[in-house]
Amino acid sequence: MKNVIKKGAIKCFSKANSLKTKIVRILQNNSGEGFVDTAVKILISVVIGGLLMGGLYLLFKDTVLPTLTQKVTEMFNYTGN
Repeated sequence: MKNVIKKGAIKCFSKANSLKTKIVRILQNNSGEGFVDTAVKILISVVIGGLLMGGLYLLFKDTVLPTLTQKVTEMFNYTGN
């Protein structure tokens, strides 16, 4: 009976020790993405998005809107000749 209990205790200790080793290895792992990397990616996305929106705004302001305003004015100033 003592032999069975001793074997069970050794088996339990061995599993606990391997679990402890796994947990320590996981906690000491330095790989992965850090906060600085994520912040830089977000900052780059915001800057590129702002530049795109600014370019589209300038395109619409100088090219599309004056033409659109002229067409609408011509449409409502129709004399019916």
